[in-house]
Amino acid sequence: MRDLVRQELVARQVDEQIIARFPVGRRLRVLDVGMGRGGQALRLARAGHQVTGVERDPEMISAARQALAAEPEGIRERVRLLQGDGRDTGVHFLPGSFDVVLCHGVLMYVEEPDPLLAGLARMLAHGGLLSLVVCNGDAPAMLPGLSGDWAGALAALDAAPRSAALDPAALDSAALDPDLAGEPPSGPGPGLRADRLQDLTATLAGIGAPLHAWYGVRVFTDTAADRVGAAPADVETLLAVEERAGRTDPYRSVAALLHLCGVRD
Repeated sequence: MRDLVRQELVARQVDEQIIARFPVGRRLRVLDVGMGRGGQALRLARAGHQVTGVERDPEMISAARQALAAEPEGIRERVRLLQGDGRDTGVHFLPGSFDVVLCHGVLMYVEEPDPLLAGLARMLAHGGLLSLVVCNGDAPAMLPGLSGDWAGALAALDAAPRSAALDPAALDSAALDPDLAGEPPSGPGPGLRADRLQDLTATLAGIGAPLHAWYGVRVFTDTAADRVGAAPADVETLLAVEERAGRTDPYRSVAALLHLCGVRD
């Protein structure tokens, strides 16, 4: 349920930003860094865009290639898959090569994210869209608190979102979510770094891609996932609630994940 909500909401939000920023029907150049099995990359290729996916884990990129092989030829021709690290984009691409850059569920596994973000911003053409999905450092106590884990809530309130040492085992993306490499099932966990909205807002301004829009993702789902029914009507209602809450203050501020959209100036 958590994965379904995250995938669907982030896809809708990306589409909304693309529609708002680019002429209807324009085929965009998209870079998906940390693409996992390529779910978002394939979705955008099906919509007619030219997509380059970068993934460092060999199992993930193999799965992405298998998924791509099952697509019609016209879609396969629009997708390029590379095995590599998102911090090496300057080696593979020229500045300004892309209209849209996705980096979803990756930053919590990068000890020093600022160089990565600066490199991604350089990949954007003027007016291009940078889409980030991160753990919400302003809401670490929400899940344990609403679950009745008072000790866990206290520990989360005491922890500094960016201070946890990264566990090398956590960097093994074979153990990660198959479509959003790096995303934990329920927000920040041991060895993962979360990011605060105000910190990333300042970072995006500093790298020339100031924040244009932001959303909360999974405001209620993480505590309801084990209880909500799986019937289609339940899923659609849950998505409707999450979509609206993710755009509405103060709810979006305490979501498990944040989706930030910067625009290259």
